[in-house]
Amino acid sequence: MQIAVVSLFPVMLRDALRHGVLGRAIERGLLAVGCFDPRDHATDVHRTVDDRPYGGGPGMVLKVEPLRGAVRDALASVPPGSRRVYLGADGRRFDQPVARAACGWPGLVLVAGRYEGVDERFIETEIDEVWSIGDYVLSGGELPALVVIDAIARLLPGVLGSAESAVQESFSDGLLDWPHYTRPPTLGEHPVPAALTSGDHAAIQRWRLRQALGRTWLRRPELLEKRGMSGEERQLLEEFKIEQTRAGK
Repeated sequence: MQIAVVSLFPVMLRDALRHGVLGRAIERGLLAVGCFDPRDHATDVHRTVDDRPYGGGPGMVLKVEPLRGAVRDALASVPPGSRRVYLGADGRRFDQPVARAACGWPGLVLVAGRYEGVDERFIETEIDEVWSIGDYVLSGGELPALVVIDAIARLLPGVLGSAESAVQESFSDGLLDWPHYTRPPTLGEHPVPAALTSGDHAAIQRWRLRQALGRTWLRRPELLEKRGMSGEERQLLEEFKIEQTRAGK
């Protein structure tokens, strides 16, 4: 997949993209990420890309022309039909279904904002969608861009070592992930749950689903309300609640 990022700090992105899953995906040719700096399209000696907001107030606002030039360059580097996304706190929530849908697009142009934001006319004329990674404010869109790229890249065929990894992660079925364990089998007074060492695959799957349902109920109950549950899943969740009560939790 080909992704282009418009950012005032391309070095920040390039450094992060060298490591881990993303770095390996790029090395293997499964993912390509280009960076485009709006300063390259500034028309003055100081490479100015922002100005004071009309109506007054603190901070500076990114100007349309430098951003537009960078987006045009970015579009030329990705396949026709690629979507243009601005990353801002006032956007649609970026989640696993959005990441999964984006995997099917020809390509993607991400625009990382800075300062107080961008001139709204840029959004109106150059952007297809606005995404937010959460209900909080960051200094800029570079970190959200990396979050989006990582979430999408993990879903691309061949990127992860095991194809099942992306299927079994949190949110893949609308649930949080179950707990994971590895050696040693006993750590002080804390053994690995017996179901995981039983060799009974049906029991293992049942335990994992019960834990995923329970963890989602405890930490993100709104996900269960949105997803719904089958009769079997409701029974498993009740079993989890009984276990919690017996454990005094």
